[in-house]
Amino acid sequence: MKSLPSILLIGISTLAACSGNQQTPFPRYADFPETKAIKAQVADLDTVLLRYPFRVAVRDSIAVVMDLHNMDHFLHAFTYPGWKHLASFGKRGEGPEEMLSAENIQFNSLDSLWAIDANKMEITRWKISPSTRSAERFEEIKLDKELVRSLDFHTMESGFFIPDYMGEFRYWEVGNNGKPLKSIGEIPSETIDENTVRPALAQAWRSFMDYNPDNGILAMATQLGEVFEIFNLKENTHKVFYGPEGEPQYKPANDGTGVPTGIMGFSDIKVTSKYIYAVFQGIKFNDKIAAIKQGKEPENGAKYIYVFDLDGNPIRRYELDHRINSMDINEETNTIVATAAKSDDPIIEFKI
Repeated sequence: MKSLPSILLIGISTLAACSGNQQTPFPRYADFPETKAIKAQVADLDTVLLRYPFRVAVRDSIAVVMDLHNMDHFLHAFTYPGWKHLASFGKRGEGPEEMLSAENIQFNSLDSLWAIDANKMEITRWKISPSTRSAERFEEIKLDKELVRSLDFHTMESGFFIPDYMGEFRYWEVGNNGKPLKSIGEIPSETIDENTVRPALAQAWRSFMDYNPDNGILAMATQLGEVFEIFNLKENTHKVFYGPEGEPQYKPANDGTGVPTGIMGFSDIKVTSKYIYAVFQGIKFNDKIAAIKQGKEPENGAKYIYVFDLDGNPIRRYELDHRINSMDINEETNTIVATAAKSDDPIIEFKI
């Protein structure tokens, strides 16, 4: 463990959830008071099922892994911590109960494993039965056409939170029928002007989200650049924090999309009772392009997990010996379960 220079937070402020001048500089964080290197332990899976695990969620004695490249199924349930295979579900295909894609999962309980399929514009709920080694598709919710290309979500008491991908708002509250109920906030860019192409802006500011209903904290972190936000839904406040790499960088293309030019930023975020954990990559696109031109394999995945308190103050940075895509965390056992960026060891664990 080594100590780094003290935290630099400039002008910490609380902003109203739906207000604020976008041209006003947002608070910055520059470093963490502590950096801790942690080593992975490779999970001993009992079968070779996983080709590109992208998300993992653990509840009690069950773990569910979302695999983007498995030929037959997107979702796989295992015992935990034994990692014995129970069931594969979420079959690939165009049929009524099949999935065209899988973007994220949320595991609330054995009868409440949720998955979002952006290509079908559908959220499904599954019930996992360890005794019968099966998973049953229990519910499906068609998303309204206004929720274009929904790539992340989180359940709430009366429906779902879903990020906005058209650039007009920050996220939506969506009812249990898949219809938008309320739009929240706006993209906290410091460079928006009348010439900004909103779809390109939204693409660059694509963010991952997590929500803890116990403390009312909803957090979002950008896939490009280094920006994260905290919405305290109980106190109706909104905070925005820029890291050293700043907001997502991109060039608008002729078709209205955005071409990334800066860095790969965050790839996952989790809100616990005390902290916000964010998986951070920090890989420059120029470095990836240079590696490809040299015939080398470009870096992929994240080597850091950032820890903030619920007010956004930097607490700790974990430096990982294996790059990861995503994580789940159990603060009671001080364990992080993660999907590895390299498929040789698809599931790994860290003690913190």
